[in-house]
Amino acid sequence: MTYSGAVKVGGPASVHELTDLMISKVAVGGMDNNAYLLRCRTTGEQLLIDAAAEPETLLALIGDDGIASVVTTHRHGDHWQALAEVVGATGARTYAGRYDAEGIPVPTDVLVEDGDTITVGRVELTARHLVGHTPGSIALVYDDPHGAPHLFTGDCLFPGGVGNTHQDPEAFASLLNDVETKLFDRLPDETWVYPGHGHDTTLGAERPRLPEWRARGW
Repeated sequence: MTYSGAVKVGGPASVHELTDLMISKVAVGGMDNNAYLLRCRTTGEQLLIDAAAEPETLLALIGDDGIASVVTTHRHGDHWQALAEVVGATGARTYAGRYDAEGIPVPTDVLVEDGDTITVGRVELTARHLVGHTPGSIALVYDDPHGAPHLFTGDCLFPGGVGNTHQDPEAFASLLNDVETKLFDRLPDETWVYPGHGHDTTLGAERPRLPEWRARGW
């Protein structure tokens, strides 16, 4: 089945099968958060991005193989409501951006800096620190050797704009600058974008609108 990335709360996961990695996307909770389960196809090791809500849904998705790691993209509460229960059930190592870890009530085992590598089996993800939506938000880049890159953006980039900066001009400028220099300037148009809420997109679909976003200020 062709992957679309269209999911809804209470519905099944949508699975994106790559050569070395399987990505399962599921929607959970009252704010329609996306959680992503990554599975290395060589080793079977798994990593979860954002234990947002509905621990029973996430644990069913994870299955009997468990997870080695869980990455929280940023400190906002809708992205970690299920974290304590998922970690308690799996013993997973926790990762979060260095400057957001203090706002996450579950202890962070690994503080992530810009450019750090996080592994799931034989697959490597590169962290990008993006400032503006929160002080320590991180995005994760999987540079697929068999195709286009894959980018998990948390709440920093969506179809149609960057994340909410609450009408703070400095925060907006910071976030847009980071998104431009660390994502759009480094990755090709074919890069698939998996956001923290809603539908997927590509950098190519969003790139022409960057001047519009800067002009409107949100």
